[in-house]
Amino acid sequence: MVVCGDDGLAHRLAAELRGVYGEQVTLVVPASERSVRPPVVVRARAASALLDRVVTAAAGLTGNGGGGGNSGTAPAAEPPGGVRLMEAAEPNEAALAEAGVERAHALALVYDDDETNIRAALTARRLNPRLRLVLRLYNRRLGQHIEELLDQAAALASGEGAGGSADGPGFDASTTVLSDADTAAPALAATALTGTSKVLQTGGLLLRAVERPPSGAGTSADPGLATLALLSPTDSAGPGGDQGPTLLPDAAAVRDGGGRATVVLEQVSYAGPSLPDGRGVMPWFASLFSRRLRWSLAGMVGCVLALAVALWLVTGIHPLRAFYLTLLDLFAIDDPAIGESVGRQILQLLSGLAGLLLLPVLLAAVLEALGTFRTASSLRKPPRGLGGHVVLLGLGKIGTRVLTRLRELNIPVVCVESDPEARGLATARRLRVPVVLGDVTQEGVLEAAKIHRAHALLAVTSADTTNLEAVLYARAVRPDLRVVLRLYDDDFATAVYRTLRAAHPRASTRSRSVSHLAAPAFAGAMMGRQILGAFPVERRVLLFAAVDVGGHPQLEGRTVGEAFRAGSWRVLAREESGDSPGLAWDLPDTYVLQASDRVVLAATRRGLAELLGRRGRAGT
Repeated sequence: MVVCGDDGLAHRLAAELRGVYGEQVTLVVPASERSVRPPVVVRARAASALLDRVVTAAAGLTGNGGGGGNSGTAPAAEPPGGVRLMEAAEPNEAALAEAGVERAHALALVYDDDETNIRAALTARRLNPRLRLVLRLYNRRLGQHIEELLDQAAALASGEGAGGSADGPGFDASTTVLSDADTAAPALAATALTGTSKVLQTGGLLLRAVERPPSGAGTSADPGLATLALLSPTDSAGPGGDQGPTLLPDAAAVRDGGGRATVVLEQVSYAGPSLPDGRGVMPWFASLFSRRLRWSLAGMVGCVLALAVALWLVTGIHPLRAFYLTLLDLFAIDDPAIGESVGRQILQLLSGLAGLLLLPVLLAAVLEALGTFRTASSLRKPPRGLGGHVVLLGLGKIGTRVLTRLRELNIPVVCVESDPEARGLATARRLRVPVVLGDVTQEGVLEAAKIHRAHALLAVTSADTTNLEAVLYARAVRPDLRVVLRLYDDDFATAVYRTLRAAHPRASTRSRSVSHLAAPAFAGAMMGRQILGAFPVERRVLLFAAVDVGGHPQLEGRTVGEAFRAGSWRVLAREESGDSPGLAWDLPDTYVLQASDRVVLAATRRGLAELLGRRGRAGT
């Protein structure tokens, strides 16, 4: 496996491939990467079972100095741990050839720049047409076209050669385009909304993992689709604890763990109100005039109707004529009611007074409508009565994806961004989301975002210190505010979590790392399978994958109950074909999995590595 990147995702991905899947990895990083940011596998917590297995590889990785070389690359000998570090200024043809792309099974290009990844992918496909490619691209539409192009090139090349039979039946030269922002956005959005619940949304598939408190004695909670995990008994929400979570427990473990909170998988369909699409009379009217002006107009209409009814009752004329005379009196274009009854004269005076009151209301409506048209392309400000919303800090790659997820769930959001040229401002303007431009560390910025009435604060800027400072200031304003902050370093995230939890025990605090959530999906794609997403369970990750049953002896010919392996994997659903394609979730334990079936399963990282390991590969 070859991994090329320039940030923490590359290091986490190399650690994932080596520590979980047992692959030999060549990590290609820029020449200054080691001095600027040490590999994350060195600074990982020793308590993690996954990263414990990477310590040996990481020690060999960082201890290898590497010699100078030609063409801008610095090759290094492969250390005993199985991770080889190579420095290269850019992933050009010479660097990829030096990394061994021509002999590799898979290549991951996870540079932060889309153009760099695309250029390197085209070069790698030319060097090795049968190479499995995994690209990190932010532009999803461009990623679809690049994926089709590279797959077509691989198919044409395979028709000229042997077709890859020498690489074993599990080999394929597929191309997978992923985005770390798309992979992590559902978990970040769900954490801000429900604290510990997780949401996975892929196409038409919508799942959520709900944390449920321990069931009482003699009671059994609804298991939902499946029980995914038993949380730590000492701390059901935090990363620490004497005992870690139990992933994919069997029925006996669930019964014996009555005193532990559980994570249950539920299938849901969106039942809330649909987002306004701007079509129709009422959405257009609501967007054109403010709420106060709409109430003023409604009051004036009611006043006119009341005067018309009163004129009809006093004079006894036809109701339509009474309404017509009221409008004439309102606009002062009728003859004075001289010689009429006292009631008629009083009503005429009241109608004239209502006309005087109507004039400034109409003028305000015209001015506000003109202002609305003029500022339609500008950023909205938070409305005065806003409450129960989510304050989102940062509109970069991650923040933009999180904003889109929140609006898909019809959740009110107020964004805070310091850069007036941020890429997410266009999305916020299109979704008509209020934005506060300013430095979140400055006093008054969070107050402008209505932090004192917010439901949650989601800090996803690229600076850990900025996220932490914003969270601390928000907690000073609202001690019970739910906060979610994006932190890169695991040790730092653990220390921050424990400190905030001790200082505010009644509030919800969560720390998430984007690269930590995205690395398992990239690693699974390098193994040649479709990873639907990942759920964080405390500081561990549970993967969801769509797998073809054929060729897997652990699944083929077995019942759903027999295929279940506690702590490793569990079959959840089967894809149905025909006139009504979809997912069948009510699979009985007696259903026999056929070779033609394609199933959705939940698995731990190590379980997925065992289930989807390459066959026919020369072992080391």
